[in-house]
Parts: sequence; structure tokens; C-alpha cells
Amino acid sequence: MEVTKEIKDVLLTLVKKKRIYLEGNILKVLKAEEGDTEFQKYLDICKEKDATARKKRLTVTKQVQNQNKELVAKQEENDSLMEELQLALEEAKNAEWEAQKLREEAEKGKDKAVEDLELMQKKTQFELIGQIVKVALWIILGVGVITTLLFAFTLVTGKENPILESTWSNLFGILLTNSFSIIGTIMGVKHAKEKDK
Repeated sequence: MEVTKEIKDVLLTLVKKKRIYLEGNILKVLKAEEGDTEFQKYLDICKEKDATARKKRLTVTKQVQNQNKELVAKQEENDSLMEELQLALEEAKNAEWEAQKLREEAEKGKDKAVEDLELMQKKTQFELIGQIVKVALWIILGVGVITTLLFAFTLVTGKENPILESTWSNLFGILLTNSFSIIGTIMGVKHAKEKDK
């Protein structure tokens, strides 16, 4: 397609004054008249600049596409990491909840064990105190019976024995005092332990 002289002059003036060249597909259809070297040279320069501009645009487009691919890959990686982080946080919360539950159960178990131990100690103390009281009462009763029998024997036989009489009365006083002392001591220890707790 050939252009008129006015259009050629306008295009050449644009190049000289403002350095603006034609670009695009129109260059494929434009032809210079035979012998018009100036316009042919203009079209060759336009085609060369257009080809260079297209190559630059293509390079930029490829760079942008590569960068977009990288950004998409990075975004997917970030999304994946965020999901993993979210899962890890949820697992940590669950683990903390489980640990808290185990601590509470351990605390309950400890309290129960302490309670059972105290109950066993009290039971053992009561049994020991009961045994001590029984043995003390049997000893007191045995000594009292033996002394009474000896004293009764001396009375029946008619032999006076002042040592046995004073021993009998002293022994009953001592036994009575000691029995109350033992029982008082046991009760005092029991009362003191209850106050300590």
C-alpha cells in the first residue's frame, strides 16, 4: 500500500522534529514508491525499531510471566506453610489441653493417695494405741490380781505381813496413777497430732 506525499511528509516531519516512528502491523502493508529511497529508509528504520521494541516487550512479558510463576509458587508455598502452622498450633493447643487434663488427674490421684495414706496412718495409730491400752490394762489387771491374791493369802493364813500390806496399797496407787498417765499420754499425743494437721 502506497501513501500520499502529504502523509509521507507528515511522517518524515514527525521523525525529524519529535523522533516518533510508526510501529505495529501497518508497517507490513506500507510500501515506498519506486525510487523513493528516503521513505524506504524510513520504513526500514521503522521496521527495525518495531522488531526491537517487540523483542523488548516479549522479553519483558516473559520476565513478568516467570516472576508471576515464581510468585504463584511462593504463594502456594506460603499457603502450605500457613496450613502447617495452623495444624501445628491446633496440635499444640490439643497437647496443652491433654497435659492440663493429665496434671489435673495426677493432682487428684496425689490427693487421693495422700488421703489414703493419712487414713492408713490413723488406722495404724488407733490399732497401736488400742494394743498399748490393752497390754497396759492386762498388766495392771495382772499385777493387781496377783497382789490382791497374795494379800488375801496373808489374810487367810493369819500371818501379818506389813510389807505386803504397804506394797498392796502402794501398788494400787502406782498402778492407778500409771494407768491414767499412760492413757493421758496417748490421748495427749493423739490430740497434738490432730492439731498439727
